[in-house]
Amino acid sequence: MGRHRVGELARALLSLLRSELVPGTGRGTPSGDGSADGARARRVRSTLERLGPFYIKVGQILSTRPDIVSQATADELRGLHDTVAARPFGEFEPVLRAGLGRGWRGMFADFDTEHPIGSASLAQVYAATLVDGRPVAVKVQRPGIAPLIAEDMALLRRAARLLAVTAPEFTELVDVRAMLDMLFEAMGAELDFTREAAEADRARAEVQDFKHLDVPEVYEATPTVMVQSLAPGCSIGDARPEEFTTAERTGIGRDLMAFMFRGYFSTKVFHADPHPGNVFVQPGGKASLLDWGMVGRIDHRTSLGILRVLLNVALNDALGVTRAWVDMGRATERADVAAFRNDMELLVPTLTAVTLDRLNFGATFTSVLGSSTRHGIRTNPAIAVLGKSFANLEGSIRYLAPELSVVGTFQDQLQDIMIDIADETVSEARRADVTLELLTNGTQTLQYVHTALRQLIGGEFVFRVEQASRLDRRTRGRRTLAAVAAGAFLWSGQKRFARLLARERARAAPGPSAP
Repeated sequence: MGRHRVGELARALLSLLRSELVPGTGRGTPSGDGSADGARARRVRSTLERLGPFYIKVGQILSTRPDIVSQATADELRGLHDTVAARPFGEFEPVLRAGLGRGWRGMFADFDTEHPIGSASLAQVYAATLVDGRPVAVKVQRPGIAPLIAEDMALLRRAARLLAVTAPEFTELVDVRAMLDMLFEAMGAELDFTREAAEADRARAEVQDFKHLDVPEVYEATPTVMVQSLAPGCSIGDARPEEFTTAERTGIGRDLMAFMFRGYFSTKVFHADPHPGNVFVQPGGKASLLDWGMVGRIDHRTSLGILRVLLNVALNDALGVTRAWVDMGRATERADVAAFRNDMELLVPTLTAVTLDRLNFGATFTSVLGSSTRHGIRTNPAIAVLGKSFANLEGSIRYLAPELSVVGTFQDQLQDIMIDIADETVSEARRADVTLELLTNGTQTLQYVHTALRQLIGGEFVFRVEQASRLDRRTRGRRTLAAVAAGAFLWSGQKRFARLLARERARAAPGPSAP
């Protein structure tokens, strides 16, 4: 990495750390356009835009984290867009030649080199026509951008390690390293178009279940060049709602939410950047989901945690939201869970059945983040990418179908989500995992089950209740796991269980009386 680049990044990061990430410097302070906070926020945005594509993504993540930056800066960063002035085609032609071969022009009947249809910091996109007449979009990576981003990632990793040492109280609440790792993983396909093509192919197969959605078909992909079908229409942000029927507008909105809910809760893989520029629509047609370069992945536990949060919002249950949020993260030693619950009791009732034209759900999501951090609750690092995805989704749908309710649509999809979770729970792999856990740690548990069964049949069983407060969290967890494992093990082997039950009954039965 060049010395100039290191110096530029160091100055920008130090400025951000001093003004935003250090407690007591104005986090959460409201500001107007002319205030010092507003001016500082604009400087932060300008710096991130100047630093390039990776830092634009970081800024978009920070826009959903008012627990990390000031509210003024979070508001300013919501306006970050990864668009730059188009560069001459001559800079990209060597990339095309290296990716598709010296005869790349022979693939196309027409290729508009003068007017790119998209220009971002990572790539430039051109309209073209294949020799068979199909219209396509050709995405070409900017020369030298991949190693630059790799260097920036390495520098941020070092900065995160330094932050952990210099600001331990902050990093106790915000796991910056884990949050960055989530972002790095989500951005992986943006640096290798073969990975993006694979994600697009997967998504294209999944949207077949949705009447109003489509994903462009990829015809050719190399690490630096991708050729895909040209999405019809325009950005959902530029669409004129009055040109669509009500059924079209609401159908597109509901399908977008349902598809994303499936990613969050069923497949655990989701579009991490569904902003308006990545959703194209046209009257009488399907909505096209573009740009599968930024894809999020979450684990089973985190997915269930988010599901519990949304379910308890739908139930207007502030206590349930509190428990689900804390379970996803971790209550630190200085946590005030009661105060966090009080905040949720004020917030949750305002969310139920509110439509998108009256609710900024992404902003509401970030207010939960701010409250949890303020009250000493460490947030799950996956929330960074999830929050960005959800906020972008909600913003996109609001342009076309503001009358939709996020909570209402979630309730409509809940049955399908629960069926998917049930299928996963009783899958062969999940049963095998439970059984292995049982075989590894559960020999004593099986003995307890066997003894309890014998006592139950013989009429000697005594049920003893211990106060939950007397059991530490780890002990309760182990006992819960053991009970679930034993139940799954016995359920999956019903014939064996029946034989065991018959044998124990026979032992308990009185023998024949002596003559």
